[in-house]
Amino acid sequence: MRFEARELHPYAEPLTASELREGVTYFLVNFVDEKGLIPVMKPVVFAGVDLADEGEGQLYFQDYDSYQQGIRYSTTGHSVECEFDMCLPADMGFVFEYEPALNVLLVCSLRRRGLA
Repeated sequence: MRFEARELHPYAEPLTASELREGVTYFLVNFVDEKGLIPVMKPVVFAGVDLADEGEGQLYFQDYDSYQQGIRYSTTGHSVECEFDMCLPADMGFVFEYEPALNVLLVCSLRRRGLA
């Protein structure tokens, strides 16, 4: 099996708030270490903006599993297992569509080998 070759940039290509669509799955890619060698990739579904009427432009991302179970922000309660990640539009440098998220992981793989 061979994976297609691709040109990788040394910088990430995250989404902007204007590109987000409610109900679409995105990927949060973060690193747990300062060198960027230990990645964490989490699938989430964009749930909307200012769902708690905070008026600050908060973007809400729901965990993929609970969204697939039909749970929505308006139905959450204390007995429901559901997780939301929130951020402001200026702070979403870790939100990606699948292919750009994969590119971040591939660059990480090269870093781990000492090639990037």
